[in-house]
Amino acid sequence: MSLIFKRHSVRRFTEEKVSDEKIENLLKAGMQAPSACNQQAWEFIVISKDEDKKAISEMHQFAKPAEKASHLIVTVGNLNEAKIHRMIEQDLGACNENILLQATHEGLGAVWLGFHPIEDRTLKLKDYLNIPDHCIPFSVICVGYPIGETDVKLRYDESKVHFDRY
Repeated sequence: MSLIFKRHSVRRFTEEKVSDEKIENLLKAGMQAPSACNQQAWEFIVISKDEDKKAISEMHQFAKPAEKASHLIVTVGNLNEAKIHRMIEQDLGACNENILLQATHEGLGAVWLGFHPIEDRTLKLKDYLNIPDHCIPFSVICVGYPIGETDVKLRYDESKVHFDRY
């Protein structure tokens, strides 16, 4: 559980580039996520060009970290590959968390920027990256080397735990 308790959202990055090997490890971790009926209907767009990172950082008010990240990983749900469409969001959520945990393991910082299901955000990303209609851009994960250290606060709240019944 040490990775779980070390992981936190990182929004400020150094200028150091993340190696291709580490990016591949993040993608491998994402693809190990559980998936409804093992559909694995995910695809990824890896972005490292400054002009693309800047454009994505301007797509909504909370996307600013994208501009200074080393890489962006856009997680995409492919509806043509999905056996159960209504489960694709859960699959991609698990996939994103695996990527975030692997980033922590690799000594990287990362933050998950939500795009889907907010239509204007999703359409901007879809148009910019020429994502086909049968695919849903779910999120953008910003990855890089973090600036500074952050103390992680434990969030366990016993009052939110119920046994047997609510």
